[in-house]
Amino acid sequence: MKTTVYLLDADYRRIKALAREQNRKAAELVREAVGEYVRRHRPLSKPKSLGVGRSRRGDLSERAEELLQGMGRRR
Repeated sequence: MKTTVYLLDADYRRIKALAREQNRKAAELVREAVGEYVRRHRPLSKPKSLGVGRSRRGDLSERAEELLQGMGRRR
């Protein structure tokens, strides 16, 4: 995706200097900065299915072996 971003002169000069120091392109630094900003302010949402199978029992993890005993065996 391509877009145009208008920067303050001072910020443009600073990002160009940083890019030169790091032997990278200014566009790379801008993409990296935008990516970090978005992840911080809009983290990936969790799947709606997360928690659907909740048991509402507090002891399920402690009793897992007991509850799964015999599972997969023919009756």
